[in-house]
Amino acid sequence: MLCLGGLFMAESLPRVHLAIDNCFASKRWTRPSEWMDIIHDLGLKYIEASTDTECDPMYMDAGYLDDWMDEVARVSEKKGLRVVNLHSGHGSYATLGLAHTDPRNRDRIQHDWMESLILMAERIGAGVGFYCHAFNDGVLQDSVRYSELLGDLYNRLAQLSEFAAKHGETTLGVEQMYTPHQIPWTIPGTRLLLEAVNARGNHPFYITIDTGHQTAQRSFIRPSEEAIRLACSPSTSSTNARSTKPAWFGTKRCYEILDQRGSDSDPSGFETGIDEIRMQMDSHPYLFATEEDGDPYAWLGTFGCYSPIIHLQQTDGSSSSHQPFTGECNVQGRIFGGKVLEALRSSCDRPRSNHMPPRCADIYLTLEIFSKTSDISPSIIRNLEQSVAYWRQFIPVDGLPIDQLTGKGQTGSKAPTESVPGVGRMP
Repeated sequence: MLCLGGLFMAESLPRVHLAIDNCFASKRWTRPSEWMDIIHDLGLKYIEASTDTECDPMYMDAGYLDDWMDEVARVSEKKGLRVVNLHSGHGSYATLGLAHTDPRNRDRIQHDWMESLILMAERIGAGVGFYCHAFNDGVLQDSVRYSELLGDLYNRLAQLSEFAAKHGETTLGVEQMYTPHQIPWTIPGTRLLLEAVNARGNHPFYITIDTGHQTAQRSFIRPSEEAIRLACSPSTSSTNARSTKPAWFGTKRCYEILDQRGSDSDPSGFETGIDEIRMQMDSHPYLFATEEDGDPYAWLGTFGCYSPIIHLQQTDGSSSSHQPFTGECNVQGRIFGGKVLEALRSSCDRPRSNHMPPRCADIYLTLEIFSKTSDISPSIIRNLEQSVAYWRQFIPVDGLPIDQLTGKGQTGSKAPTESVPGVGRMP
């Protein structure tokens, strides 16, 4: 089997490479020769091409895309670069897509858009990463309907994986998210998705981890028994109940019960309300996360070896803002190079169930750094340069096995502690 359009997958320890997503170039350096020049000057050679940077088959002319792919091939050969992955952008992210309430729209995204992207990847020898589905709130409220659409999504992902197998044995990876309406967003839910899709298909299907996509899960932790009773108490005002953490009760019906509790001073009614909230939560478990789901290193330690592309962004844990790895951002950041590599190494030690995909032979740690509309070009480049310098402390040479980068290989040396100005030692 092949990974990312030509790299063999195996059960040996993965090799690690530093890569970059060309999203930084969106609406600025839009020709392949332009963003490839910048990436070449950064000292990188592996690239993830975002559809936002003028290669989205949903918006672009077919003839233009032919020229785009020809230019990618031509400049790649000239400069020694390689586009290892195509990744969907904001266009498909902004729709219900593969989980749309109308099957006609699900079909359109699957056959007209995703399959087109896979054919592009085949032509340039790349893999495909994507996120193009979300669940309508009415669907989330109805556990039966949710189960039906979830099963349909699994089937479509498996069908896309089989389509990719027939076209360059292209590898697919769905990106993990961080809210209930955008799955997979929890660690158990991700395992369920990977096992379900791989069981249905005949070609390995993967995940794309993003180091900033663990910033919201802890807002959706199931309330404790004490918190439920406090929120249901007639003495607790509606305003206070809504502002008390955890404030997430999941279903619309739970909030209706909370709004009604002050009008019922009967103790039996109080207990009845608590019982119904419990039943609502029990019947909608997919709406709740755990503390671990908000830990980026738990994700990396569980699924790192099943993520051929891992998006790197700095974050302080409050939002997924795709910050660069500069000294200023790293001061408040929670993503540390040494800890990322150690977590990846630990993922390789976990047992694999029958329906999980093979471990990837190659993992591309991919800088995904967004630029603000008001950013000036020199500051964008400077942020990229500092981010590359930071990560080159930990991945000095592309292609080293993960055990060598973490100091656990026979010929390896221990990965450095954090030394970039403004960072301090790794916690």
